[in-house]
Amino acid sequence: MIKTRITEMLGIKYPIISAPMGPFYTTELTIATSEAGGLGTLSHATLLKKNSIKDMKEQIEHVIEGTDKPFGVNVRTARVQTDHKILLRKIAEWRKKNPKIREQLVYGLTSAGGSRIASKLWKKSAPDMYHFHVAPALWLVDKVYDSGCDGVVATGTEGGGHQSYEGISTLVLVAQCAQKYPDKPLIACGGFATPEGVASGLAMGADAIAMGTRFIASNQSEFHPNYKALIPPATARDTILTTGGFGPIRLLKNKYCLEHGEVVSKEEKIVQESAYDLDGFLEDLHKYMIVYTDGDVVNGAIPVGQTVGLIDSLMDVDDIVTTFTKEAEKKLKNLVSKIS
Repeated sequence: MIKTRITEMLGIKYPIISAPMGPFYTTELTIATSEAGGLGTLSHATLLKKNSIKDMKEQIEHVIEGTDKPFGVNVRTARVQTDHKILLRKIAEWRKKNPKIREQLVYGLTSAGGSRIASKLWKKSAPDMYHFHVAPALWLVDKVYDSGCDGVVATGTEGGGHQSYEGISTLVLVAQCAQKYPDKPLIACGGFATPEGVASGLAMGADAIAMGTRFIASNQSEFHPNYKALIPPATARDTILTTGGFGPIRLLKNKYCLEHGEVVSKEEKIVQESAYDLDGFLEDLHKYMIVYTDGDVVNGAIPVGQTVGLIDSLMDVDDIVTTFTKEAEKKLKNLVSKIS
């Protein structure tokens, strides 16, 4: 049995977390991951409904009906995500009013923007919920800890979906975080899809591994079968970084992706985002919705990580969580046995 700061802190059996993948829904995936002994994380989903506050409450209530295990929730704090401040407040309110939510919702993850507002609010209104923030570079990790967060999810450029302009690999970033902040809990994300990856992340100093693409290619995720079917035959060369809603985004190559355009500069992207409102952003989400709901994998956006090159089949979530951890444990024990 592998025990880490994260497993002890969050009350989970295995150091594996399902990454949130908004705008897509990960409600059933969250239940399956938590039931398997890992930690499921709800996405900040804005795909099908405009009332994201009501929608999140319904997701949380569905999870606590489906499992009695711990789980987490993601809130995107980007400029364009204009609902994030009220959502942060509402999550704290729901935990106060519902003892079951308070008991199970142990992990709040913010991303795609700053962490300071969330940290200040949650430290006051939900002090018993651990607050982590996604960070793609060490100087941003510094800012996360300065804001008062409990931990970071160090996410390298190998990962799927929205990425940073920094372009730092997970291998470098996780090592940097472990060296500079050895006493802080660390979750590694981006490039993990195998037992070997879990073992390597833990060996580098991470306390848990978060995975996205590997969980998309599972039998319990809500993603359309056409979406899932593209992952096993794909190679690591079949993804590309292009312009997304919050900056660069890693997508699987298809007609939409190749016609969508190259990544614009950070400065240009900020100008674009400043002109957005939530309705405009939701209109852009149509290219994600047609993949998720209709299975249009030609004209829609398909976020995946380079780990598609490591995945050759769909798996049950329980096997991903339990088998990966047990195999990682064997690999780590074997490695230690070679030390004399």
